[in-house]
Amino acid sequence: MKSRRSHSRRPDQVAETVRQAVTDALIRGEVRDPRVRLMTVTEVRVTNDLSHARVLVALSGEEAERQRALEGLQSAAGFLRSKVARALTTRIVPELHFELDRGLEHAARINTLLGELKRGPD
Repeated sequence: MKSRRSHSRRPDQVAETVRQAVTDALIRGEVRDPRVRLMTVTEVRVTNDLSHARVLVALSGEEAERQRALEGLQSAAGFLRSKVARALTTRIVPELHFELDRGLEHAARINTLLGELKRGPD
């Protein structure tokens, strides 16, 4: 009987492979869509059945620019999925879904609020 721990390890391994394959393709400039520019793949979350992967990316710039970059990534998802398929040893290759990682924005906002609290009322 498999333990719960060994069952959850596989999605993590696949997630890391997806992250590496997508990052490598972006660094090498293999995605030629002009909307896709410098970004950081911050995290990949793969479902337990390995059928879907949420790829979180951090982008700088205005919100409209970031949305265009996400659209570019989504249009290149099939190409990037083929890159992932070559890197994986699994029969199933997850479908890629790109999302903005808003964690850094939230952290910056919290730091600003904490700074304001420390200063007190003006």
